[in-house]
Amino acid sequence: MKKTLSMLLILLLIFISACSNDDKPQSEISGNEVKKIEVYASIYPMYYFAKEIGKEKIDLELMVPPGAEPHDWEPTAKLMGRMERADIFIYNGVQMEMWAERVIGALSNEKLIVVEASTGIELLKLEEDLGEHEEHDEDHENEKHDEEHHGHGEYDPHVWLDPVRAIEQAKNIKDAFVKADLENKEFYEANFNKLSDKLKELDDKFRKELKDKKMDQIVVAHAAFGYLADRYGLKQVSISGLTPQEEPSAFKMAQITELVKEHGVKYIFYETLTSPKLSEVLAEETGAQTAVLNPIGGLPIEDIEAGKDYISIMEENLESLKKALY
Repeated sequence: MKKTLSMLLILLLIFISACSNDDKPQSEISGNEVKKIEVYASIYPMYYFAKEIGKEKIDLELMVPPGAEPHDWEPTAKLMGRMERADIFIYNGVQMEMWAERVIGALSNEKLIVVEASTGIELLKLEEDLGEHEEHDEDHENEKHDEEHHGHGEYDPHVWLDPVRAIEQAKNIKDAFVKADLENKEFYEANFNKLSDKLKELDDKFRKELKDKKMDQIVVAHAAFGYLADRYGLKQVSISGLTPQEEPSAFKMAQITELVKEHGVKYIFYETLTSPKLSEVLAEETGAQTAVLNPIGGLPIEDIEAGKDYISIMEENLESLKKALY
């Protein structure tokens, strides 16, 4: 009888213990007290920097999914619900993610550390693009046109395409990881330094290999390459303006056509996540060829499956520029 009671008591204790562990993280159940910090990154470049710095210490989610065009993406209610458990939210800022402020305002997550990665970085003002002055004269009274054109604000948001400024963005992300997980400060600092070295090497490579370029005009699908152009002495001419959705006027297309012929531009660049149609039309009209110049705001699934990342795609961009400028 005593043995039976003892067995029943042991079984009861096991049952209570199992029930009490149902809601615990697996790490605590197994005796491992390390809990990863939960991180949400808005667009691919922020995701890449966070992944390189946080590695196995973080649970990282990319918000804008592979293959989506980041300029017109919007978060779902389900995603925002998951973010209530997050420790860190990283976004580029400079109105790249037009939805970011709404998301931050809607969350009740008081522990959330918000990282606007472009904070403290020297930004470039948006320059008036080719043919824009004439378009503004024609559309001066059209408030809708003005609102759409200036929706992204006064500054160019594509900061990550300059490897030097990308280091500063990565530092802002690293500082947030240290704030959230001070115990692993040395781990994050060491990984940031490795990433910083990679970005410095990338910058050196661009400088050396574009140093003796024969021309400096690049005709691109949309005005994403202002920071890259600024860093390496290039002049960007965009077909569609700041976002790929902007339709160029016939006047602007005619001006770009004239510029391409006048300067002997050999390549018209298009992107992987948007239609190449306008670039192809312009190339056909001028006798130029087309090639990819990737703004890396998001990656198509096939690039991810091929193991490509920010560094390798920037190197591909460099090869495209060399082909066009020499």
